[in-house]
Amino acid sequence: MAVKISTTSVLILSLALLSFSHCCYGQLRVGFYNKDCRNVENIVSRVVGEAFFKDPSLAPAMIRLYFHDCFSNGCDASLLLDGTSSEKKASPNLSVRGYELIDDIKTAVEQECSGIISCADIIALATRDLVTLASGRKTWYAIPTGRFDGTVSLASSVDLPSPRLTVSQTADKFFDRKLSLTDMVLLLGGHTIGVTHCSFIMDRLYNFQNTKLPDPSMDSKLVQELKFKCPQGSSSDGIINLDQNFTSSNTMDVSFYKQINSRRGILHIDQQLAIDGMTSKIVTDIANGNDFLFRFGQAMVNLGWVGVKTKANGGEIRKSCRSCKDPLFCATS
Repeated sequence: MAVKISTTSVLILSLALLSFSHCCYGQLRVGFYNKDCRNVENIVSRVVGEAFFKDPSLAPAMIRLYFHDCFSNGCDASLLLDGTSSEKKASPNLSVRGYELIDDIKTAVEQECSGIISCADIIALATRDLVTLASGRKTWYAIPTGRFDGTVSLASSVDLPSPRLTVSQTADKFFDRKLSLTDMVLLLGGHTIGVTHCSFIMDRLYNFQNTKLPDPSMDSKLVQELKFKCPQGSSSDGIINLDQNFTSSNTMDVSFYKQINSRRGILHIDQQLAIDGMTSKIVTDIANGNDFLFRFGQAMVNLGWVGVKTKANGGEIRKSCRSCKDPLFCATS
């Protein structure tokens, strides 16, 4: 089932294409495979569409996988590599999922164009199509391709921002990757879909900064709602929607920003975006605007430039996304 673009998306699509019509950066460009594998994006869309129909939760899962891969060692699919000490083994990545979808897409594109499409580009394209589907086909963005796959994947090199960091600390990590403050706020807006677990917010509910009190920045009604779902001493680690708007918790939309502006952010960093002077105006502008989906797509494209590998700097095109072309030249342990 290929992704179909709704009428409301035509202007967004046109603007996205215009942004890349006159230039490209490095080897990346929109339509990179038009000559050697013209049908690749249709293949990705078909496999993604079939998977999303069975499991819509793949959308937040793949956004997370894309972010985790790009943010640590660049958008090079190093997160996909198996190994005794590969990135998959790092604590923040133990709950990452979506690998089977990437395998299915890789199998399909290899049948059409063997040895041409990188796993890194498959991640970028699949994530884009899942964003489209999770938005109810209200958006679509053109994403440049031409990435090569990395051959180094070490758990020790994983560097992801903790949800307990301050806005300033988180911004520093984004700046190190040449991502702006606005990119950061928009990319964290991916939390408009997906879930977290009680263990990540227990301190906010019961002992914020060792005060034995809830986080004062959290709406008191939300505190009570979450305490009911996350009781102290429970043996289970309950699941909490990151977007508490139950009518849209599985839909890519602007409700996340309206929620944090009402002090109903679930993760500490989410709530701080609306409070901290560095980001509060950006949050308000997004919450009161009507272009979140378009801007989110732009931020996802910007993320896709981080640490791109080329053939010249050791990149390769893998046959399997889980293993290097030549295991002798692959560092995963």
